[in-house]
Amino acid sequence: MTEQLCFFPEAGQSKGLPKKLLAYTPGLLDTATSDRLLQQFIRETPWKQTTQKLWDKEYLTPRLTCWYGETERIAGTLPWTPELQMIRELVEPLAGVRFNSVLLNYYRDGNDSVAWHSDKESIMGSQPTIASVSFGQVRSFDIRKKTDHSEHYSVRLEHGSFLLMKSGLQEHWEHRIAKSIKATKPRINLTFRLVL
Repeated sequence: MTEQLCFFPEAGQSKGLPKKLLAYTPGLLDTATSDRLLQQFIRETPWKQTTQKLWDKEYLTPRLTCWYGETERIAGTLPWTPELQMIRELVEPLAGVRFNSVLLNYYRDGNDSVAWHSDKESIMGSQPTIASVSFGQVRSFDIRKKTDHSEHYSVRLEHGSFLLMKSGLQEHWEHRIAKSIKATKPRINLTFRLVL
């Protein structure tokens, strides 16, 4: 396996990052709190590995996931934990959105990834705003324009950081977390969403 392309070096973000579509805030949560939450999420979340179909074959998704939210409205979600509720209350004023669900992703090592995609599920409406909080290993969040892949940027998502994917990003851009051959520690990512 070869390491996939990363658009930016070990820290920081690409020049010219489109601020009208993305806002990055390092250190939303301090290191001690982030350390505690990372270990708690790894240990206590009922992780699942789903399958996805590609060209008539089923493959295991290369990461673990768990979905929480307003169980009375959103089928298949688990009820909010106090920790997830606390983080939700931190990110909602920054996003200007009241989120009713959160998807947790667990990247166990550099083999875990998410391929190029956009979060454009109909259940979130046509122009969703998504708030992302990361814990653990720094990984590169790459974006590229759907109509011109030469237009691309990266943000290195740090421990305890916050990334806001604004309205408009999902319509015209794709994003991913690439695989890496480097030794990587676990990473947990929370993506807060409003399901309509």
